[in-house]
Amino acid sequence: MSDAGVTTVSSNGVYAFTKPNRDSITLLAGLGVEGDVHAGVTVKHRSRVAQDPTAPNLRQVHLIHAELFDEVARAGFDVVPGALGENITTRGIDLLALPTGTRLHLGAEAVVEVTGLRNPCAQIDTYRHGLLKQVLGRDEDGRLVRKAGIMSVVLTGGEVRPGDPIRVELPAEPHRPLERV
Repeated sequence: MSDAGVTTVSSNGVYAFTKPNRDSITLLAGLGVEGDVHAGVTVKHRSRVAQDPTAPNLRQVHLIHAELFDEVARAGFDVVPGALGENITTRGIDLLALPTGTRLHLGAEAVVEVTGLRNPCAQIDTYRHGLLKQVLGRDEDGRLVRKAGIMSVVLTGGEVRPGDPIRVELPAEPHRPLERV
């Protein structure tokens, strides 16, 4: 994972499925991406707000691995960074294999802590019909595998840019596998 890095950063100040790519984003400790509609101490995703608007925001920063775009391209889907609403697109790190509580050091200052898996929703099929089936799979035991990235909270703020390195800091064992948040 020594070659792990940020390929793209994205944010959007309004509710929309996709997020425009930026030259940089600023992460704010305890809040998320400055100026992003999902930033805040309490949950901001519409479906979660409807359930409990006072719930803590465990989905402040959404990360997706660029390798997913490569995978869906082989199935005929053209998906670019930011298109699935992620804030940070990575390459060279198996995000889905990280345990809960992993800390990702992004660039010179920013640190996020992994809280869980993104649960892909039907909006993905609105973006590209049939894509939802590509970002959901089954493991050898028939269990559902969510491939649409991971969610995190910001521990230490800072600016994040394409080309920034990512350093992985695993939590103490025993490791807990990622679950849907």
